[in-house]
Amino acid sequence: MTSPLFRTKKVEQSIRDTEEPEHALKKSLSALDLTVFGVGVIIGTGIFVLTGTVAKDNAGPATALAFVVAGVVCALAALCYAEFASTVPVAGSAYTFSYASLGELPAWIIGWDLVLEFALGTAVVAVGWSGYIQSLMENAGWEMPAVLGSREGSDVFGFDILAAVLVLVLTGILVLGMKLSARVTSVVVAIKVTVVLVVIIAGAFFITADNYDPFIPESQPVPAGESLDSPLIQLMFGWAPANFGVMGIFTAASVVFFAFIGFDIVATAAEETRNPQRDMPRGILGSLFICTVLYVLVSLVVTGMQHYSELSVDAPLADAFKATGHPWFAGFISFGAAVGLTTVCMILLLGQTRVFFAMSRDGLLPTFFSRVHPRFRTPHRPTILLGVVIAVLAGFTPLNELAALVNIGTLFAFVIVAISVIILRRTRPDLHRAFRTPWVPVLPIVSVGASLWLMLNLPAETWVRFGIWMAIGIVVYFLYSRTHSRMAREKDTSPAPPAS
Repeated sequence: MTSPLFRTKKVEQSIRDTEEPEHALKKSLSALDLTVFGVGVIIGTGIFVLTGTVAKDNAGPATALAFVVAGVVCALAALCYAEFASTVPVAGSAYTFSYASLGELPAWIIGWDLVLEFALGTAVVAVGWSGYIQSLMENAGWEMPAVLGSREGSDVFGFDILAAVLVLVLTGILVLGMKLSARVTSVVVAIKVTVVLVVIIAGAFFITADNYDPFIPESQPVPAGESLDSPLIQLMFGWAPANFGVMGIFTAASVVFFAFIGFDIVATAAEETRNPQRDMPRGILGSLFICTVLYVLVSLVVTGMQHYSELSVDAPLADAFKATGHPWFAGFISFGAAVGLTTVCMILLLGQTRVFFAMSRDGLLPTFFSRVHPRFRTPHRPTILLGVVIAVLAGFTPLNELAALVNIGTLFAFVIVAISVIILRRTRPDLHRAFRTPWVPVLPIVSVGASLWLMLNLPAETWVRFGIWMAIGIVVYFLYSRTHSRMAREKDTSPAPPAS
């Protein structure tokens, strides 16, 4: 007899649940909308900040190769996501996929993981956006009171009002409907892609070939105590990540991976897509390809404009233009970064609310949150709840040290989705798959290995915090979710078999 902990939810049942009037989301998104969502969430702080960090500390001009490595890891996972999102067009992304293949407990674990990932991601980005806005205000001669501004480097206890207000405004936009969210995202994405293209085109005129020599700097050991030093790798393999050299590229890839986080959120909108079988693969793979090309070009330009050893860590793109005697571009880039982060924040919040909604519809979270708005057909209750919680989190809590949890949570989801593709191919070969991941099971296995490799490059402290959150999730599941699950209740109310 199959354990109740691993009872799976049939794909057909998941799709039928989306057709119930009180739980049905409005289908309004196209392939273009999904691609814009993907580009909107992927291009964010990563490209404006991480380029300088990894070029200076790990890869030099070969940072472009680190972006390629991270993009390939994401592409492997994206092919798996594309198959699932087109086969099971239901809100919830990796959570829903796991429920159909691995069972209820694994689905709960990945859903719990995604709730943490998206919540922290939204709060971290909101705080980063607030920092950019305050910087622009200071340039204009305005200064926020310490009690209402950023907490970074300040001894005054305060509330980051800008970060909190941003989250609340975006919460309201998400409640009003997905089409409005898509329109807002389209405008903002156009602005920040323009900024990135300006960096690439204008910066190309200031490239000095000597800055690329050497393209892959000579390998050096990472000094003990640095944040990139992973005790877990030392314990397992006897060595630490290297500064520069070929291994420095892989270490850099584990860091710049943060810049790619978000394409998987496109899958959470599958239920609100008009033609998910056709449009989900296009949106997921298209947005990832566009962003990878832009990242590689930006990293090549910025390391060509200024020697990697002299790059700024806080604002490498803006400061590279300053170093070439063009400070006007610095303000333009900061403006683009601030505008661009609004869509990152909104789409992360969108992803979290859809996962929360799907878990509520299945009874693993209170069903109160599974009702959609009668007019806007959006999951307004979880959107408002999570928006308020994250606004408070962004306002009060310093989150910089917890940002790595976003990376490990995403990579863990990648592992689960890749495994789920293999299992569902064996258990349900009859399902119609509008998009099929190539070379199964080889490609999903490679995806699992690549994701685990990047996870191992994260600090041991991140693993400990991740383990604590997962342990709390297990407790919540056994105290509440296991008995309130919709599948458990349907089993309890099903008629008993006739006596022989």
